[in-house]
Amino acid sequence: MKVLPLSLLKTSLVGGVMGVAAFAASKTPVTFNKDVLPVLQKNCQECHRPGEIAPMSLLTYTDARPWAKAIKAAVASKKMPPWFADPKYGHFANDKRLSETDINTLVAWADNGAVEGDAKDRPAPVKFPEGWQIKPDVIVEMPKAFDLPAKGTINYKFILVKANFKEDMWVEAAEMRPGNAKVVHHGKVWVRPPGSHWMEKAVPGEAYEQETQRDVIGRNMGADGNDILGKFNPGLGAQEFTVEGAAKFVPKGSDLVFEMHYTAEGKPTSDISKLGFTLAKNPPKRRYFFATGPSAGNLVIAPGDGNAEAVSELTVGLDNVKLVYAQPHMHLRGKDMDIRAIYPNGETEVFMRSKWDFNWQQGFDFEKPIPLPKGTRLIVVSHFDNSPNNPNNPDTKAEVRWGYQNWEEMSNCFIGLTMDMKDDADKMFIRSGPSLLKPVGGVSGPTLMTLQAKK
Repeated sequence: MKVLPLSLLKTSLVGGVMGVAAFAASKTPVTFNKDVLPVLQKNCQECHRPGEIAPMSLLTYTDARPWAKAIKAAVASKKMPPWFADPKYGHFANDKRLSETDINTLVAWADNGAVEGDAKDRPAPVKFPEGWQIKPDVIVEMPKAFDLPAKGTINYKFILVKANFKEDMWVEAAEMRPGNAKVVHHGKVWVRPPGSHWMEKAVPGEAYEQETQRDVIGRNMGADGNDILGKFNPGLGAQEFTVEGAAKFVPKGSDLVFEMHYTAEGKPTSDISKLGFTLAKNPPKRRYFFATGPSAGNLVIAPGDGNAEAVSELTVGLDNVKLVYAQPHMHLRGKDMDIRAIYPNGETEVFMRSKWDFNWQQGFDFEKPIPLPKGTRLIVVSHFDNSPNNPNNPDTKAEVRWGYQNWEEMSNCFIGLTMDMKDDADKMFIRSGPSLLKPVGGVSGPTLMTLQAKK
């Protein structure tokens, strides 16, 4: 008897299962109305509908039928729905991967004529909030349009909006929506509470930039209580803050600051972005707080390096802090990122490891909140491809450092945390470890190796 190697045995078994699935599908024809539409409603239509980020609608049979072969190719290769987290590290409540059953259903539909089926089998349409993924109680938009040139570099813009909130608010969910998605690469809306000195010299509605107007913008200091309320990235969607009965705090009298990263599209145009949020129905049990997370502002990427590494670190400064969300951020040379902890007892745990896609920037909701005892070192390790093998690389001969523009680089992981209501968010983290090292020209870094050498 011939014994197959384990790898071939696995392949054989998978092929057998797929064959059984295909055989079953041929016996009971898969139809759009009965089998496919429920899968699309659950997994695809949030983005694949008019006005959203996906390039085509999949709401109806008429919409989906021309794309049957493309749908098959996308789900069979697991390109769609997009999901970049390594399943060996962490479990996530918003895991977008399709089950093998759903993949087989979509493949069988495309392979067997992509038929519509009986109308009585069609489930009721999903009712999405008009223009929103949430149903906002409050909507705040930029007071006037920002006009973009047809071409050229557009530095990050900071726009103060006098919100004049009349009372303290606890927010359950927020969604930032671009007015012109073709030119908004990404953006953030910050809460600027009373007493904050950031942007205090700014004229409301006017757009300012760090490069030439730093004296007007000032510094965004954690001690001022500034907090990210909502974010927009391609594919990110709305953010929810209700884990563990938490909510995000917006003090009475706060203003908002829109931080906008625009990209010219070849013709003059404009944008008026907005933020919507829903208010908590009950008093929160914990406070949800966004932080920029460990940031490698001292990274250096050598010319041609295909696997440059950067490491950054923060140390937890409060008790009873829990990690609930992570969203990597890099630019055109980004490859992958992980976020890990070194606990006070010396044990290490990797919470998330994800590939990076500049065009589809995902956030990850942890299935269970992760306690971070005081003294825990939270570390981000990222890799970059500055070689000719990277088709997105703007310049393989450049030494790359931290910067706002796409041809520069960033390495930080936005994180969502919950904390005790009584605690001061400014004391949540202390800069530590590799984040304090000076950048060294000609080599990528700081890296895990340089950190160990320093120790």
